[in-house]
Amino acid sequence: MTVLVHGARKLDADGVVDDFWLLTGDGTITATGTGDSWRASGVVPADAEIVDATGDWLTPGFIDLHAHGGGGHSFDDGADAIRAGLAVHRAHGTTRSVISLVANPPHVLAASLDAIARIAADDPLVLGSHLEGPFLAPSRKGAHDPDFLGVPTHHVLKQLLEASEGRLVQVTIAPELPGALEAIGTFASAGAVVAVGHTDAGLDLAREAFDRGATLLTHAFNAMPGIHHREPGPVTAALDDPRITLELIADGVHVHPAVLALAFAAAPGRIALVTDAMAAAGAPDGEYHLGSLPVTVRDGVATLADAAPTIAGSTLTQDAALRTTVAAGVDPVAAVTALTATPARVLDRPDLGRLAPGYAADLVLLTATFDVTHVWAAGRPLR
Repeated sequence: MTVLVHGARKLDADGVVDDFWLLTGDGTITATGTGDSWRASGVVPADAEIVDATGDWLTPGFIDLHAHGGGGHSFDDGADAIRAGLAVHRAHGTTRSVISLVANPPHVLAASLDAIARIAADDPLVLGSHLEGPFLAPSRKGAHDPDFLGVPTHHVLKQLLEASEGRLVQVTIAPELPGALEAIGTFASAGAVVAVGHTDAGLDLAREAFDRGATLLTHAFNAMPGIHHREPGPVTAALDDPRITLELIADGVHVHPAVLALAFAAAPGRIALVTDAMAAAGAPDGEYHLGSLPVTVRDGVATLADAAPTIAGSTLTQDAALRTTVAAGVDPVAAVTALTATPARVLDRPDLGRLAPGYAADLVLLTATFDVTHVWAAGRPLR
């Protein structure tokens, strides 16, 4: 399928270009330019679908490193639920997704990893799996069932890596757990991106985890110590280390917009916006489950029924994250980079995240106020 989008306002990590045009073919971007030069270029086939963007934003497809469900479907519930949940996020501009799993017994996680591996083998828009649990500090468990938390023993690591069939792309680990620092090296050697998260680690231990091979901070500021003037904590370690990318949940609930803007300023090019979405993303308020735990969603905020109450993921989609981030005062180029080029770099996918020849034809067309109107992935329409 060949698509020509013209008259767009291009917005990607390389900046803004007005009156931009782009041609796709065989799933990739084959040519770009400005103005009406496409008409005389000789590269546009007669049967190309032509889309007049009329000045709307054109961005690369969004990449979500961390999501648990959507549309009433949880990614822990098998292949059909994964596909149904992904459809909701794809309609909101997320063209490539990592499938995140909450803490469960190892045999349950192994079955989920196997299911994700099979989906990813058939669907290149699924980038692989993310084990957010079970290697988390009980004191910072968040919305993970404490009965299913564990330590990263050699036996469990072997079981999970074998079940993933090479599709495990991300693991969250609390580095204070017994064997965790060694596990960071094991997972990194197996090709997974290791993230520090759900942890009580201080500055020095977080730095040691990064030196062992961790390169990501799972939903920065959440489920970890904050920045204290005498106890800087893992967020400070991540901000201070140019090797580290920080996930942020830009729903206005998990992180205050002022802190969101501060993080972008402190770590330019190293923020990856994620949804951490649970099943209620794109679905009405009501009662849901995150793994084995009951969740109540009210006014779009998901919480566990505990005394705190504990935030239980989000109901976010990436287009809403973009709007929240821009409204917080972050430059649109930086905001879109955090949805596209930065997560692509985290996963070592140099074919994703920019609007230039040779890159995947993952495109999102948005209004001036960043509402999604069209989505293409590998050149094929998703919306």
